[in-house]
Amino acid sequence: MPPVPNATAAQRALLAELGEGPVVVDADVVDAYRADRATPVVPGTPAALVRARTTADVQATLRVASRLRVPVVPRGLGTGLSGGSSAIDGCIVLSTEHLRAIEIDPAAMVAVVGPGLRNVEVKEAAAAHGLWYPPDPSSFEICSIGGNLATNAGGLCCVKYGVTTDYVLGLEVVLADGTAVRLGGRTIKDVAGYDLKRLFVGSEGTLGIITEGTLRLRPAPPPASTVVATFGDVVAAGRAVTRIVAAMRPAALELMDRAALAAVERLRPMGLDTDTASLLLARTDGAADEADAVVAACEAEGADYVACTDDVDE
Repeated sequence: MPPVPNATAAQRALLAELGEGPVVVDADVVDAYRADRATPVVPGTPAALVRARTTADVQATLRVASRLRVPVVPRGLGTGLSGGSSAIDGCIVLSTEHLRAIEIDPAAMVAVVGPGLRNVEVKEAAAAHGLWYPPDPSSFEICSIGGNLATNAGGLCCVKYGVTTDYVLGLEVVLADGTAVRLGGRTIKDVAGYDLKRLFVGSEGTLGIITEGTLRLRPAPPPASTVVATFGDVVAAGRAVTRIVAAMRPAALELMDRAALAAVERLRPMGLDTDTASLLLARTDGAADEADAVVAACEAEGADYVACTDDVDE
């Protein structure tokens, strides 16, 4: 794309506004922030990188960008696979990695978090109080809460517990002109006015930059049981899924066909049966008889093999 006319002016304005601490123009450093993990995407070259330390830093950055008409690409920890953090030529990359404040309110069962925290850090902080933050994207150990909010991330347990937006009580967001707004609050019953926070969750930074999230926590779940079943054809596995969800709501339910199993085994060999037509993986964390119901559903649809365990290591 053609160069952004005001890129150099944006560099000068950002340095004047924020200084050399959060603002980086060194090409070698900026280069590491050009892209996420979306390999097919070819990123552009940013004019500057801003590693925001406060909401005020984000506000100042967006005011400069808005005044000079310079595009901004928000970035969390750069673990995404969809190219959402890929820079364009002459843009400002705005990183929220240093916004890492966290507060756990056990009585209200709420976490107030900065977007730079990793999902796993929020889970661990909640667990220290006997609480649980359910959304579990497959990259939960490395992805940021800000990225989860921006993409409305889900995970295996969404079948029972929902996705990120189901746990957002409130947000602090900086709009394109640098205005900071608070949406929602710290209570579940917050029905005054429009529910604008749901508009921002999943908007991938196109409407504003999330600088704080207020998240609903749950009591820690009981120990889970895991059921693994293999089937001679995918249709039978699908019928088993129908039986399971008609009777109960599993904590997780994943169906893989032969091609998916082979791909997983190539990436991380673990002795999967790549000759089977399909594999069904279910996890239950409710009443003890839920796992038995899953086993019965699989057997009723002619599963070749069914196993159940509550051993975490297994």
